[in-house]
Amino acid sequence: MKNAVTFIGLMSGTSIDSIDAVAVTFAHKKLNLLGNYSHSIPAKIKSDILTLSEPGLDNVQLLAETDHSLGELFAEASLALMSQLNLNSKDIVAIGSHGQTIRHQSPGINPGFSLQIGNPNQIAAVTGCPVIADFRRKDMAYGGQGAPLVPAFHREIFYHPNKTRVIINIGGISNITILEPNGDCRGFDTGPGNILLDAWCQKHTHKNYDNKGQWGATGSHNVALLTQLKSHNFFHRTGPKSTGREDFNLGWLEQQIHLLDITPADIQATLALYTADTIAQSIADLAQPIDEIFVCGGGIFNLALILKLNKSLLKRTMPAIQSTASIGLEPSWVEACAFAWLAKQRIDMKPGNVPAVTGASRETILGCVYLP
Repeated sequence: MKNAVTFIGLMSGTSIDSIDAVAVTFAHKKLNLLGNYSHSIPAKIKSDILTLSEPGLDNVQLLAETDHSLGELFAEASLALMSQLNLNSKDIVAIGSHGQTIRHQSPGINPGFSLQIGNPNQIAAVTGCPVIADFRRKDMAYGGQGAPLVPAFHREIFYHPNKTRVIINIGGISNITILEPNGDCRGFDTGPGNILLDAWCQKHTHKNYDNKGQWGATGSHNVALLTQLKSHNFFHRTGPKSTGREDFNLGWLEQQIHLLDITPADIQATLALYTADTIAQSIADLAQPIDEIFVCGGGIFNLALILKLNKSLLKRTMPAIQSTASIGLEPSWVEACAFAWLAKQRIDMKPGNVPAVTGASRETILGCVYLP
């Protein structure tokens, strides 16, 4: 382990589409992506995760069993990537595993908490590598939201000394990072990303997602529904703020459309504009000059969504978006790389949160170490 330099990052997001695994090295604040691997999540486990994510349907037995199954899956993803790159456990400093979020409650009237599963002890035992996990709860112990955590990593690799940049991450939930030339970093969740688009697509086409946004592109947005969706109280809150499946889910969406006579394709088109408009408005509300905007996350592959996002930004006199690939990192792998970097921060005993982003009272070291 003495000469090991490689970190593995594991990420499974709100969309529950796959486990993303990356192997990276870091030198002089430069990330080198050695390789990547995407590991599918079986339908049964995805269904169990969705069940656990529904408030009021708590099942300790299912929680424990799914925690174990996901731990095995995360370990399999790590081993597959290591085999692909001819690496063994002695080559790996640590595996940073975000885990799978099943419940997230922002601090407020009730105490905040964030629960991720995917047993890190299981990952450590199967891979023989140290594992860093449980990244969110220390930030929350200091009064923070525990999310988003990627802005600290964005600052590390995407900062520019002469430009104000916005990084948009469109996963299940969307979030933005604002990077100032003076080194300041802010950010917050903006609302839905793919979460409603995927859920509606699964319900009506039995496909996991709307490939390139083609189905939604056959519909037209409905102004009344768009206005109704934008009335959600999340958009009236100021940052720091975070959200998740608890706020935006299929049940909530069906309540919004209950009395409206709209075709499924028109609803999908409306959901794409909803995501685009709420992201663009969040950036416009910053009320400051923005030089460049970059996008990462799975949402970048929904071409109809990206077209709507560009139009929404242009309408608000904002720059056109670019892929993070143009500044050194493919959009699919940014989040997994972020958790490899957060693992490195933990090993180096350096802070991983940004209080201006999460609302925590101080910077703090994130994550717990699980040894094989």
